[in-house]
Amino acid sequence: MIRWGILAGVIITAAMAAGAQEASRVSVRDFGARGDGRTDDTAAFRRAFEAVRRSGGTVFAPVGNYLIGGRLVVPERVTLEGIWTAPTAWTQNQGTTLLAVEGAGREDGPAFITLHANSVLKGITVFYSDQDPKKVKPYPWCIQGAGGDNMSIVDCLLVNPYQGVDFGTHPSGRHYIRGLYGQPLRRGIFVDKCLDVGRIENVHFWPFWSWDEKDGIRDWLWQQGEAFIFGRTDWEYVLNTFCFGYRVGYRFLQTKDGAMNGNLLGIGADATNIAVLVEQTQPAGLLITNGEFVSFAGNRPTEVVVNETHSGVVQFQNCAFWGPAHQIARIAGTGSVTFSTCNFVEWDRDKKGVPAIELSGGHLVVTGSIFHRPAPQAVLTGRAQSAIFSSCRVAGPFSVANPAGADLQAGLNVTAKPTPAARHTAPAPEGGAR
Repeated sequence: MIRWGILAGVIITAAMAAGAQEASRVSVRDFGARGDGRTDDTAAFRRAFEAVRRSGGTVFAPVGNYLIGGRLVVPERVTLEGIWTAPTAWTQNQGTTLLAVEGAGREDGPAFITLHANSVLKGITVFYSDQDPKKVKPYPWCIQGAGGDNMSIVDCLLVNPYQGVDFGTHPSGRHYIRGLYGQPLRRGIFVDKCLDVGRIENVHFWPFWSWDEKDGIRDWLWQQGEAFIFGRTDWEYVLNTFCFGYRVGYRFLQTKDGAMNGNLLGIGADATNIAVLVEQTQPAGLLITNGEFVSFAGNRPTEVVVNETHSGVVQFQNCAFWGPAHQIARIAGTGSVTFSTCNFVEWDRDKKGVPAIELSGGHLVVTGSIFHRPAPQAVLTGRAQSAIFSSCRVAGPFSVANPAGADLQAGLNVTAKPTPAARHTAPAPEGGAR
């Protein structure tokens, strides 16, 4: 009897273990999801989340078009996972696609998907089927962190959200975004309240939905769109990110929680009005390396604009600035901006003698860089305090006007013949305009 009791206990324990293991991964299809693009599958997703809420696990959504008439909340320690291999333009409804319809007409409501601490969104495509490129409608954030650490987004395509990812309204320590593609319209990614090293890598914001000057979406994005927005985040790591066709590519601002310091490597912004807009940074600064920045859209397109509010540090290392811009940089405030081994290809597009860099406040250092055009390199005006130009090659003549009477040090610069530079215009996205 004792042996049978022991054996029965082993069998029950094994069955419980097997049951627990099975319950760690469930399919939304087992809870009634149809994935036919017509049936509202919100309730089925919620039932699947509830099945793994207590112990954590994965809610799997097979290939299908899941109409979600409401909103989804991913619990702690739960992953919502779909089928996704690579993003493709104008082919939404492939793989696991969530059709978002809730919240049209306002941008301040609850998010379409809310992530809790230690939760993950993976392999999902989100498409706003009622959005219209001819008359853009506001929606709340597509994805928002509820507060807490270690929220992750991996290998997802957000085709056309009005607002993409909000990891800033609530604390978002150690957030992780990797392999995110899409065409957010008004705002792409917003980060704030991160006090412990967030990471963003391999993000590509590009016309995955529409880029057509005839229906107005191109000009709307050039007037309204902001791709990456950073408030308070301590040593944010940003790697291999790119955006195309926005008013502002990267914006660094002061919120009530503070400003950013961080390491940005291999970042890019093309077809912008302002590629990098700096309102404030922490004293530790922004370290921007191997970047490429192109501005030619709208009024006075400029790759780098530093506002009067800035008192921190920005350092550009080994970056390229090209495209028919009005200027490379307009710098104000009391902080410091450095360009080291950078490549300045085009500015003064109207050929009116506009300098590449205008310093009206703070400090400027330019070393080991190349100025391709035979136009003025810089002017120091207003409250400019100091500038250093050393070991640069200019297309000549060397010209740094100093009406501000700032402390100017220039030396070891050489003049060379202008380098032929191809004019850069807004390319039609691959596959043609839609």
